[in-house]
This record gives sequence, C-alpha cells and structure tokens, in this order.
Amino acid sequence: MDGDTTPFHSIGDLARLTGLTVKTIRFWSDAGVVQPAARTPAGYRLYDHDAPARLGLVRTLRELGVGLATVRQVLEREVTVAEVAAVHAEALDLQIRTLQLRRAVLRAVAGRGSTPEETELMHKLANLSDQERRRLVGDFIDSTFEGLDVDPEFLATMRNGMPELPEEPTTAQIDAWVELAELVQDDAFRAAMRRAAVDQIQAREQAGSRPGPEEAKQLAALIQERTAQAREAGIGPGTAEARPVLDDLVARCAEWTGQENGPEFRQWLLDRLEIGHDARFERYWQLIAVINGWPMPDMGPATEWLAAALRAA
Repeated sequence: MDGDTTPFHSIGDLARLTGLTVKTIRFWSDAGVVQPAARTPAGYRLYDHDAPARLGLVRTLRELGVGLATVRQVLEREVTVAEVAAVHAEALDLQIRTLQLRRAVLRAVAGRGSTPEETELMHKLANLSDQERRRLVGDFIDSTFEGLDVDPEFLATMRNGMPELPEEPTTAQIDAWVELAELVQDDAFRAAMRRAAVDQIQAREQAGSRPGPEEAKQLAALIQERTAQAREAGIGPGTAEARPVLDDLVARCAEWTGQENGPEFRQWLLDRLEIGHDARFERYWQLIAVINGWPMPDMGPATEWLAAALRAA
C-alpha cells in the first residue's frame, strides 16, 4: 500500500510513513483529528493520501503543546495556525516567566540556607504579580504617611520608586524583593519612617526657605563629593583638617534652608542628620535599586562623616 496507485493507507502504512506509533494514530483517529476515509470488509481503517501530511501537522502542533480540540479546529480551518501560535506563544511566555521565578527562588533558598518557613514565604512573595507588588509597597507608603503634610516631591519620589522585577530576575533581585517585602511590613520600620517624616515637616516649617528638588539633589551631591574626597584623603571627621570641609558644608546647608549659620543651626542640622540617618532607610532604596537595576544609592557614608564632624566640632 506504499505506492501512489493505492487509493488508501492502512494504519500500519501511516506508522511507517510518519514514524508515529499505531497506538498514537488510532488515538488521534478516535479523537476525530485524522479520520479514516474508508474501512475494509473486516472493519479495518483506511486513510487517504492526505493523512500523512495531516498527521505531520498534528504531531507538530501537539509537540508545541496545542490541545487536540484546537488541533481539530485548525484542520477544519475554523482557526488559523497563526492565531493558535500567537495564543500559545503568550501562554509559553507566562510559563517561562514562572519557571524563571521558581529557578531564582530555588537558587536564593540554596544560597540562604533557608528554613521551610522562609522557603514558603520566598515562594509566595516571588510569585506575586507586578500589581500585587506595587500594592504591597503602596499600602506601606499610604499607611506610613497618612495624615501628614509630607512634601509632595518626597511623596512622588516614594511612589515612583516601585519595585519592578524584570522578566528574568536574578537570585540577587529575588533576595532583594523578599527582604523589601519583609521590611515594608515591619511595624518598627514604618514607625521610624513616620518619625523621620514628622521631623522633616517640622524642620521645613522652621526653615526660612523651601528649596526645590533640584537644589536638594545638588546639595546632596556636593555633600557626597566633599566627604568622599575627605575620606579618600584620610581626613577623619574629628581632625583639624576636617574643619574647612565642615565649615563649607554647614554654610551651604544654612544657605539652602535660609537659616543663620551659627551654633544653634549646627545643633539643628546634627539633630536632623541623626533622626534621618537610619540604616534601614538607605537599605530600602538599595533594595529598590537592586530590583529595578538602578544605580546603587550611597548617601550613608557621607551622612555619617558629616554628623561625626558636627559632633566633634
């Protein structure tokens, strides 16, 4: 029955032509995907010359994960192969992302030596949707600053710094997200953030001027630059060599806030630095930076040096 002059193929012929098993062909035939064109007097199935090509298409679609019901629709031209491919490509994208998250979680668990409880938490947090992650951090921001006259620019910065895990997160990004999720649900961290916000509101009311965000960034950059230069030169905050650096930075801060530069202002500035300098605050932004692939913030050493110089002066 292998010659073209034979009008029909038996199941055995199709198995030899396609490499499929007789059992598979029979199953697909029973499912109505490749139906027999006729039967022998003894009741055996016979298939036309189009059957090998149809079976080839069925095998390809099945290997791509397409269900038999959809395969039947393709063969009956109810849907096109392109339409089926587009839907399944989207489904595969989701499966791939899920698998990548699982792989990252497993690597993080292995690296941490996590307990069963930590492993369960990491898996749960890593599988949150982007919307759920944003809601978790958004709830933290809303509850922490509720009822406070927080600077709109600061609040905008907080809301713009939402965690966005990439399509293929690294182990470090999964670790950072889990740590961030734990941090924003920590009542002590929330309380510390709220105290710092209240202090900033009071400081803003006491200040003679209200600089804009660009001026604030420029001052922060200057403090980072000058204190970094001092540290690199081996100038300790309590040394005589530190005095010119301190005097210049204090004068810039006084000018920035519109206050008179003197002993009272220096104490006021030190109080602001000590209240605002909580390692957890900087850790929050470091974790956001890791998750989002942003440059790592590094204001901590500058604040520490400036505060130490003020104490020693």
